[in-house]
Parts: sequence; C-alpha cells; structure tokens
Amino acid sequence: MTTARPIENLFHSRVRAGSKRLFWVGLLMAIAGIAAILFPIVSTLASTIFVGWSLLLGGFFLLVGAFSVHGTGHFFGALLVTLLMIAAGVFLLFNPLAGALVLTILLGVLFMLQGAVEFAFAIEMRPNPPWIWMLLSALASIILAVIIAAGLPGISLVALGLLIGVNFLTTGLGYIFMSRAVA
Repeated sequence: MTTARPIENLFHSRVRAGSKRLFWVGLLMAIAGIAAILFPIVSTLASTIFVGWSLLLGGFFLLVGAFSVHGTGHFFGALLVTLLMIAAGVFLLFNPLAGALVLTILLGVLFMLQGAVEFAFAIEMRPNPPWIWMLLSALASIILAVIIAAGLPGISLVALGLLIGVNFLTTGLGYIFMSRAVA
C-alpha cells in the first residue's frame, strides 16, 4: 500500500511543475477550438487537406516499404494498399469539397457503428447501475449519425470543423482546469 503513495506524489509533482505549460497549451487549444467552431468551413477544408497530405506522404513512404518486400506474396497486397493511399490523398488534395463529403460520410458510419456497439454493451451491462451512461453514449452517437445522414451533402462543409472545434475546446478547457487545480 505504501508503494502507491510515492508514485502518486511523483505524478502530482510533475503535473504541478508543468501546470503553467499545461495552462498555456490548454488556452491555445481552447482558442483553436473556438476558431474552428466560428469558422467551420475553413477548419473542415483544412482538415481535409491535412488528411490528404497525410495519406499522400504515408503512401509514398509505404511504397518504399512495399518494394522492400518485393518478390514475396505480400508485395502485391502492400502495393495495392499503398496505391490506394496515394490515390485517396491525391483525391482529397484536388477535391477538398468532395473529400469533406466522403470524410463526413465515413464519420457518420463510424458514429452509427460506435452507437450500435455501445448499445449492445449497455444492454449487456444492464443490471449494473452505470449501464445508463453507456446507453446515453450509444444514443448520442446514433443521433449524431442520423443528423449527419439527414444533413448530407450540405452538412459536410461544417461537420468536421465543428467536431474538431468542440474536441479542441473541451481538451483545452480540461488542460486549463487541471492546471489550475494543481497550481
């Protein structure tokens, strides 16, 4: 029992020592989140372009890796995945509006699947009191998926930017509150 105390003190002392840095990181994240929420189209397009460049660069790196397994059965699979990544990156970079639509549809599908899995998990947990929180999370994911599907294609211009903005804002606030609590 006494071994947990020094680790806890070490953790708290490190967080306390970095509290000013955490505050400023949190503040910058919150400001970026507010900007993304206020300008969702800009943040959606920036996100789409970022994902496009990530896929393109990752595809080129994987292309080099694919040729390192040339002559094996895995070469053609690796080459196919690589070429698909490069093609997806090029598509997103040259068609950011259509890319935002595709990413929004994928996000809607992801939310629907997440909601279904969480719903099943909530039903399995049902005798235990916290099952209701899992059910609420499942319903929120499904509702988000339905809102995205109902708003397509127009919602694709703002959905990614708003979600990123909310994520940045809540992360930033979390860092700010944590830094103030330990200072």
